Amino acid sequence: MNIDKLNETCIDILKELGNIGSGNAITALASIIGKKIDMKIPSVKLMDFNEVQNIFGLADAIIVGIYFDLEGSVKGNILFSLDIESASYLIEYLMGVNVGEEFSDIEKSALQEIGNIMAGSYVSSLSTLTNLDMKISPPAISIDMAGAILSVPAIKFSELSDKILFIETEFFEGSKLIKGDFFLIPDIESFDKILNALGVELDG
Repeated sequence: MNIDKLNETCIDILKELGNIGSGNAITALASIIGKKIDMKIPSVKLMDFNEVQNIFGLADAIIVGIYFDLEGSVKGNILFSLDIESASYLIEYLMGVNVGEEFSDIEKSALQEIGNIMAGSYVSSLSTLTNLDMKISPPAISIDMAGAILSVPAIKFSELSDKILFIETEFFEGSKLIKGDFFLIPDIESFDKILNALGVELDG
C-alpha cells in the first residue's frame, strides 16, 4: 500500500480512530488525578516527518517524549509528547512538589507511568475497534530537543514510510491548559492491516 494514495474516506476513518483513542486516554488520565478533565476535539493529521518538528515551533524546543514500540499484529511506534510546562504541572499536581530546573528520576518515572496509562488506553481502544492484537512495550522517556526526540522514529521508519499520524490533544483541568500530542507511526503493512480490518478499500 502506498500511504500517499490514501483517499479522504481513509483519512476520515483514521481521524475517528484518533478521536476515540484520545478520548479514552484522557478518561484514563482523569482517573489518575481524580479530577474532571475537559478535552477539545483532537486535531488529527497525516503528516510528513519533516513537518512534525514545526508543531513545537523550533527543532531545539525542549519537550518530554515518552516512546513505545507497537507489538502484536501491528508494528510501529507511538510517541506521546508533552511540553515542559504541561509536564511540570502534571508532576506538581500528582506529587505535590515544585519541579526544579530538571526532572528528578522519580518525577521522570511518574511521567512514564502517565504516558504508559494513556498510551495503553489509546492502543486498547484501537485494538477493540479493529479487532487486531496491539500491545505496547514498556515506556522509554527522553527530555530533549524536539528534533532529537523525533529523529528516533524518523530514522527507524525512513525506509518504509515518511508519514506519521499526528493527534494533537488539548485538555483542561479547571482553567489550566495541558497539551499532549500522540504520534502514531505504524509501518506500511500495519497501516494496511488497520484499514482492511475496518473494511476500507483503497484507491490505487
